[in-house]
Amino acid sequence: MDEHFFQCPYCWEQISMLIDTSQAQQNYIEDCEICCNPIQISLITRHQQIIDFQAESIGQ
Repeated sequence: MDEHFFQCPYCWEQISMLIDTSQAQQNYIEDCEICCNPIQISLITRHQQIIDFQAESIGQ
């Protein structure tokens, strides 16, 4: 597990998330811990390191 910090696409606050770096590619929805809006998380890891991370708002 690796802690990753990023900015919420809704409230712009910096939040953190624990990432399982043993999975090469992940896509899931996680609620912001501050504003509770759903965030689409997409990431790619290689050799247990995050090489691409995207946090996007879900179209409304």
